[in-house]
Amino acid sequence: MAYNKAREEKKWRLWKEAEEKQLRSLGVNEDDIEKLRVHDWAIFNSDRRYYQRVQETGTYLDELVEDTTQPEVKTVEDFLDSIENQHLYQVLIKVDRLTLQIALMKIEGYSTREIAVYLDITEKAVYRRMDRLKEKLKKLFE
Repeated sequence: MAYNKAREEKKWRLWKEAEEKQLRSLGVNEDDIEKLRVHDWAIFNSDRRYYQRVQETGTYLDELVEDTTQPEVKTVEDFLDSIENQHLYQVLIKVDRLTLQIALMKIEGYSTREIAVYLDITEKAVYRRMDRLKEKLKKLFE
């Protein structure tokens, strides 16, 4: 929710008036009450600046995140197109499509069992293909 200075200032003034009324009833000197008011007002303004900066920063970061989000990868071809590292791309274009489909589904968060059922293969086959792909990638990054 956006920071509303007018609303916050109104709340502060009501709180301050109630506090000053209580201080007067306790016999606190008017000079001390005024010093406290000036001090509390400075704190209020400091907090206001902070909350406005946080709001502006949050808005900026939200816009930045929207600008940098990657398009959603739906197919193996989209997956290959999204790879920027040339060495990784060269390794992955030599891998069979079924293994790439498994890798893509793993990236999307599917479990091994879900992948096996969807692709009509055994779970062991999913594990074997992923292990082989990992070995190829290890060689690339050594």
